[in-house]
Amino acid sequence: MIPREVLRKVRHIEIRTRRLVTDMFGGEYHSVFKGLGMEFAEVREYAAGDDIRSIDWNVTARMGHPFVKLFREERELTVVLLVDQSASEFFGTRERLKSELAAEVAALLALSAVENNDRVGLVLFTDRVELTVPPAKGRRHVLRVVREILAHHPSGKGTDLAGALDHLCRLQKRRAVVFLISDFLAEGYEQSLSIASKRHDLVALRLRDRREEILPSVGVVALRDLETGRDLMVDTSNRNVRARFGKGVVDRERAFQRAVRKAQVDSVDLWTNEDVVAPLAGFFRRRMRRR
Repeated sequence: MIPREVLRKVRHIEIRTRRLVTDMFGGEYHSVFKGLGMEFAEVREYAAGDDIRSIDWNVTARMGHPFVKLFREERELTVVLLVDQSASEFFGTRERLKSELAAEVAALLALSAVENNDRVGLVLFTDRVELTVPPAKGRRHVLRVVREILAHHPSGKGTDLAGALDHLCRLQKRRAVVFLISDFLAEGYEQSLSIASKRHDLVALRLRDRREEILPSVGVVALRDLETGRDLMVDTSNRNVRARFGKGVVDRERAFQRAVRKAQVDSVDLWTNEDVVAPLAGFFRRRMRRR
């Protein structure tokens, strides 16, 4: 039985993202993510300006005057949403949790995909693969994907990005568009990221919260690492403590940028206190300029 609160959230996300897909992202998604090739459609009579290389010589010989072959894009793509559900995703100090942000952006991308007749699959992971939903088409399937993201109760707490990417490569043999949705608070995933990006069109969507970037001076506070469960008391008024925290933030940022640059993976930062439209629209524009 799906909780009523989850169904309400799914409905809210569907209404919001469906409007965005209609108004903005449907056409841009189609332009950015092309099909895997071209397929033969039909022949028609040659017209002035047609490329002579497209002449169908067999039909031309049979009919006695020139005919050309017409092709269309082999559109159907497989889109896989690889969504991190480790304990750190259930954190958020503004607007929404990172897990809710993940569900919203996943819905937006999945609805854009089905509008273009593409198939959508889902992999939820923590320090293990928690759930796999095989790729399929249709709005009902997309709503199931969003429902799974919101309603799933993870067994694990940690993050194994490498394991999730390795699972993807074993699972998805044919090239796919893969959106890796995570806060990337993990280590040791660089090689797996590079391997996956060679096999698939991989995009890293990084979920972020402002409070994870800056430690304010508010005296002694009790903190808990959501993934390890470790509790500690921290004197945030201590300048050295804040300096070490800031260094950790910088080191993680450098490691992430180094990993995506080496793997040649596009990345987009999404913040819990900001709308997803501007960063995703910027990503689509950058992709289209490169094309």
